[in-house]
Amino acid sequence: MKPPVKFGITSVLSILLIFHNLSSAFAVDITEVTSPGGIKAWLIEDHSNPIISMKFAFTGGSSVDPDGKEGLANLVAATIDEGAGDLDSQAFQAKLNDSSISLGFDAGREFFSGELVTLKKHMAEAFGLLNLSLTAPRFDSEPVERIRTQISLVLKQRQDDPGYKAQSTLRDLYYPSHVYGRPNDGTLDSLQNIAVSDMKKYLRENIARDNITVAVVGDIDAVELGQLLDQAFEGIALRAKPFWIPGARPAITGGTVILDEDIPQSEVLMTQVGISRDDPDYYAAFIVNHILGGGSFSSRLYQEVREKRGLAYSVGSYLSLLDQAPLLMASVATQNERVAETIRIMKEQWSLMAEEGPSEQELSDAKTYLTGSFPLSFTSTGRVANILLAMQLNDLGIDYLDQRNKYLEVVSLADAKRVAKKLFDADALTVVIAGRPVGIEEEAPLPVTP
Repeated sequence: MKPPVKFGITSVLSILLIFHNLSSAFAVDITEVTSPGGIKAWLIEDHSNPIISMKFAFTGGSSVDPDGKEGLANLVAATIDEGAGDLDSQAFQAKLNDSSISLGFDAGREFFSGELVTLKKHMAEAFGLLNLSLTAPRFDSEPVERIRTQISLVLKQRQDDPGYKAQSTLRDLYYPSHVYGRPNDGTLDSLQNIAVSDMKKYLRENIARDNITVAVVGDIDAVELGQLLDQAFEGIALRAKPFWIPGARPAITGGTVILDEDIPQSEVLMTQVGISRDDPDYYAAFIVNHILGGGSFSSRLYQEVREKRGLAYSVGSYLSLLDQAPLLMASVATQNERVAETIRIMKEQWSLMAEEGPSEQELSDAKTYLTGSFPLSFTSTGRVANILLAMQLNDLGIDYLDQRNKYLEVVSLADAKRVAKKLFDADALTVVIAGRPVGIEEEAPLPVTP
């Protein structure tokens, strides 16, 4: 299976982006381009190398998979470039390879997304092949069945993966009757229920001009891009099927669930309700979580669990930001004999953060890190295109890169303490353990009343 396209939508940390030469940082100039046909895109021109990267997304994703056919969007994403028009799978892939064009698709929970990377001299061919894949995919039997088999093998392997089992169990417990509770890649049974007619219908209903978001970075100007946008998306539907995901409130809170796995080291997942991306307190929450468990070697969880006690190799917490289901999560893997102690320490730190919040020094250090370290990781047009796409999908505004550091800097110690008290709730943590932990027993989670 081709590697999926991943979009980081929560971590834009600086107005300085570094492309191929780390010594040449520059302020970003984002242009909103509208093609002659009316398709909009955000563009950052970078003429230092003859490379163009485009990221795009259509709303929908696996959330619109029909009941009983879960995994439809994922199967479409995995096969849509396996032949199109007059080109069968081998011929289509040969066209891409011969011109060093990278084209890939991915289906997440809420978006069907794609990535196109090409040399400037091949841009007309690249955008043409993208259009062909979107408007005339062949979905021939051989590649469809080959990739269906590959996905099935992955699903079978996951049945023996304790970490995946913990995630799946938590998802089932939290959202038993919501689309977020369904497996993104489907099940072995649902995958067999998907016909080529379903795949074509998915494209007709969900790939359209009115639900597309586009970001482009590289050796191209606004006029060229406008023409290529019309070429790339000519022939797709004008309007997508109406798309709406209902609010997703967890069905349970608290408790400890143990999945019996005969392994020496347990996989632990801890989860509670989090904070949405558009909440005014998001930036304070982002900083406070960085201090608790998101800051790698500097975080409290890392220091208390690994450095001081050697209970685990890695431990951390993070904000999960699905549109209708923001969560605050933590994960750790540790020896069965040390699970109880590890969870106790993590819950203690959870409670301590709620009760006292961060110190002034911790807040200052977190701001320094979060506003200063990000540029070093952005060394390609593709990564910058990810940011541009994420900014649009999150409605952050075209000036977001100019404002991002300011949003962090204005968070006061009082803000951080207030948000920590509101956000962290150790009693609400649902703990799922895959393994055979010693000294800890199951505790039924409490149902959340409507």
